[in-house]
Amino acid sequence: MPDAPIAVAMSGGVDSSTVAALLVRQGHRVVGMTMQLWNQRRLPELWAGAEAPVGHGRCCSLDDVYDARRVAEQIGIPYYVVNFEQQFEQHVVKPFVEEYLAGRTPVPCTLCNNYIKFDRFLDMADAAGARQIATGHYARIRYDEPSGRYQLLRGKDPAKDQTYFLFGLTQPQLARTLFPLGELTKPEVRELARSMGLAVAAKSDSQEICFVPNGDYAAFLHAYLQENDAAAPPPGPGPIVTADGRTLGEHNGVHRFTVGQRKGLRIAAAEPLYVIATDPKTQRVVVGGNGDLLRRGFFVKDVNWISIAGVSAPVRAQVKIRNKHAAAPATLHAAGGAARVEVIFDEPQRAVTPGQGAVFHDGDLVLGGGWIE
Repeated sequence: MPDAPIAVAMSGGVDSSTVAALLVRQGHRVVGMTMQLWNQRRLPELWAGAEAPVGHGRCCSLDDVYDARRVAEQIGIPYYVVNFEQQFEQHVVKPFVEEYLAGRTPVPCTLCNNYIKFDRFLDMADAAGARQIATGHYARIRYDEPSGRYQLLRGKDPAKDQTYFLFGLTQPQLARTLFPLGELTKPEVRELARSMGLAVAAKSDSQEICFVPNGDYAAFLHAYLQENDAAAPPPGPGPIVTADGRTLGEHNGVHRFTVGQRKGLRIAAAEPLYVIATDPKTQRVVVGGNGDLLRRGFFVKDVNWISIAGVSAPVRAQVKIRNKHAAAPATLHAAGGAARVEVIFDEPQRAVTPGQGAVFHDGDLVLGGGWIE
């Protein structure tokens, strides 16, 4: 299909808007699509004390749909809003709730990429006759002839690189995906948007998870479970204990805590205390000093290999254990099948958190990634 269009996932922000306009300027046929993922008017009680109006300043808000449509009209491309609310709730929101209640810390943006933005969206692109999709992610893709694999690389702008959230992409998905901003920095993208006269050139980036107002995960969990007629997680009290079993205080629910957290403990101590583990079965929150957060080894499950086929012998890599973590040197060891590895850091790292993603790098090359056990 030499004249097939490119389907652009338009979020209403400056990045995806610039992608659509840039592809049009390059002479491509483009169709814009906005994914409706979450009804921002659900759970209105969560917005009672919010700092911003419902849906304002967050991904996939009503304002974003308006902005995406306005840009599509400006650059003269067909535009559609596609409703993925049911799929988003099934594959992102429900696992988010289940993970928190199980004492793990989820990464909903990665789940959204895995199951919605590079899965369901490709199906929708097929329906529109598109051979490829394009998004505003800061990442790069290249095809490696010797291995016959599509490789994922970090974006040129280290401050905006988004490959941490893309480790679940498969070879068929990478083969059909374009990241036109991968070689650009954020300032360059804004300048490009201004030069093309895009109305969203100065629009600020969304910062929060689209379905969690003000970042209050615990309040969302309670409201969501009550809306679905499920028993809310027990509010406590539960014990706050040291690693050797001494009780220091009480809390009102382990789902309110994550590994590395310091705020909200309400305990007077001679040195700062941090959450080093949680146990939903016993409702215990275990705390310790900063040194207790350091770990050298851990296991990663459900590994998706991208730029290499997998590991059989030990492989050297830099490993990133959360989005803002500076990837640290480590050795990867096969640990029972291709989809599970043991990571051994050269130097212990702080707050290795169950439920978070672990992404393996070789310089700019993303080898793969999975979920911390």
